[in-house]
Amino acid sequence: MRRRLANAYLSSVISISLVLLLVGLASMLLVNAKGVSNYFKENMQVTVMMKQNVTEEEAVEFQDVLDGERFIGSTTLVTREQGRREMEDLLGEDFLDIFETSPIPVSIEVTLKADYVSVDSLEVVKEAISASDLVDEVEYQSSLVDALNANLNRISMIMGVFIALLLFISYVLINNTVRLNVFSRRFTIHTMKLVGATRSFIRAPFLVQAAFQGVFSAFIAIIALVGILYFMRSEFEQLFEIFRLDLLLTVMAIVLVSGLVICMTSTWFVVNRLVSLRKDDLYY
Repeated sequence: MRRRLANAYLSSVISISLVLLLVGLASMLLVNAKGVSNYFKENMQVTVMMKQNVTEEEAVEFQDVLDGERFIGSTTLVTREQGRREMEDLLGEDFLDIFETSPIPVSIEVTLKADYVSVDSLEVVKEAISASDLVDEVEYQSSLVDALNANLNRISMIMGVFIALLLFISYVLINNTVRLNVFSRRFTIHTMKLVGATRSFIRAPFLVQAAFQGVFSAFIAIIALVGILYFMRSEFEQLFEIFRLDLLLTVMAIVLVSGLVICMTSTWFVVNRLVSLRKDDLYY
């Protein structure tokens, strides 16, 4: 009997741990959703084309001015020589032969802070940068900005529905696992009721056991989650330019609370139901 109970408890813990691992992975996506959005926005480039007579020294000074603006994420100076090489790679080495002087100006590649990557904000940024006498043109793809924001909003909605569905499925799976575990001890509950034990007295040991089960299962799930993240970090380093590991403590807390709440809530309702059953109902 003890071996059977131990096996049932172990299988219950493993089942709950696997479900909580899914909760942890979903939570990791949830808490990093803004970081993912910001990553894509902050990798969209705006090109600042300088006038033909602007020297590289003047462009460097203007770059320093841009770096001090509140909407700038980062800047990269593209010299005439770098621009020439890029155009040669694109159009061929002889494309400049038709020009007496190089038509390629100095330019600055700019990435903006995520909050400014919207059509309205970009127009304000464009006006602010174009106000300089050194700037000839500020270029960005407005259609790309619209598509980026629309797709990110769509992805956020889909991710929200997916995570909500996953949490519901997790609750149902853990609830069923706990119910089966408690239901196997229904005759013990009935015996306690026959000797005059109150509902709170009967519930107490089951709730304590459920709390330990939830914590232990959450602990196993957290270890597995950390192992998966460690593997992913060694294999996919770029992924952690998006994911913030400092939010891992938040994810751990979500997993722990989920394990405790679901296990104890399920146990509470199942024990209350079993206490209310008649003896004949215990056999069905």
